[in-house]
Amino acid sequence: MPRPDTLSLREARRIAIAAQGFAASPSAGTAPVEARHVRKMVGRLGLVQIDSVNVLVRSHYLPLFSRLGAYEAGLLDRLAYGGKRRCLFEYWGHEASLIPVEQQPLFRWRMARAERGDGIYGELARFAAERRPYIDSVLAEVAARGPLGASELSEAGRGQGGWWGWSDGKRAVEFLFWAGLLTTAGRRGFERLYDLPERVLPATVLATPTPDEAEAQRALLRIAARAHGIATERDLRDYHRLDPADARLRIAELVEAGDLLPVTVEGWAKPAYLAPDARRPRKVGPRALLSPFDSLIWERQRTERLFGLRFRLEIYTPAEKREHGYYVLPFLMDERIAARVDLKSDRKAGTLLIQAAHAEPDAAHGPVADALAVELRRLAGWLGLGRVTVVGAGDLAPALANALTISVEVG
Repeated sequence: MPRPDTLSLREARRIAIAAQGFAASPSAGTAPVEARHVRKMVGRLGLVQIDSVNVLVRSHYLPLFSRLGAYEAGLLDRLAYGGKRRCLFEYWGHEASLIPVEQQPLFRWRMARAERGDGIYGELARFAAERRPYIDSVLAEVAARGPLGASELSEAGRGQGGWWGWSDGKRAVEFLFWAGLLTTAGRRGFERLYDLPERVLPATVLATPTPDEAEAQRALLRIAARAHGIATERDLRDYHRLDPADARLRIAELVEAGDLLPVTVEGWAKPAYLAPDARRPRKVGPRALLSPFDSLIWERQRTERLFGLRFRLEIYTPAEKREHGYYVLPFLMDERIAARVDLKSDRKAGTLLIQAAHAEPDAAHGPVADALAVELRRLAGWLGLGRVTVVGAGDLAPALANALTISVEVG
């Protein structure tokens, strides 16, 4: 197969946006979003990262809204935790993630490594090595009584401070989760409920033969390549958090097989790889607010390479030192990130609060504010909030307040 030509940065950006399911603005769609659409989009992305922060809405619900438009959030819950209809499961993909169940065999090598104490946080590995009889007793208790939250274990133990303040019981079930000996049966609020895989996952999935490590890693890299469209080695391995040494070997094998096409991208210092079936659109026109944990932007170096956007999560930054706000969503407008807004759901008042709004360099404030106002109204409507109000500062705030007419009823 001939080597692809060098791609311009704009071409690479359009390939990446289209590969992530952003080829057109979701506001253009009028048909209701059904479970099959959600299932197909998660399959296209390969996984959706889970995060607990709920200042706006929990992050894993946002990527589907950004791509599909307004949908019933319960659809995702049912696909992940809905008994016989379950087609997603939780595991460590890119951090904690919702992943199509048919991919579960591709992670068994990671589960096996975790059971041996490899590839998990050092303190958890030490705990597993030192407290294996206790961990075995926790597994037996979940088998007898599950599904259970960590707090429901008969000997949950107390938090020790540090390491998120986890109790011994929480450490035990999390180790068993890493090792694939327990999985998530459901959630109570945001608390994970643990149970045996054979009582949660489809029998057909559990009966699927386990691929060897190399085969599974190649499959995960193919998924990452399809979801990226175009990517560097770092981008590809980060998607499922593969070890650099493993990823380097597997990528070379995929290139040899023609499953990845080496290519150069204007302005990129590192070699890149093109998915053979990646779309190369001449134009893309999405308008979308992006979760901070959206797979289009979660690898910060890639985000800077593609969009020239230096994006950092400032949740843990002292308020007086924050540059853009607490929970900031970049605004994707056509082929660029045009702005970022710090958002909060004031559920009691029924209002979507814009706590800060900043335009990116060279963005025309008026057109960006007008387009952003449309997306903020859509977001508010989806969240069941009746008003959108600018309450903070930022260079885009005046134009955005004007576009929203200060406070806009969402009907």
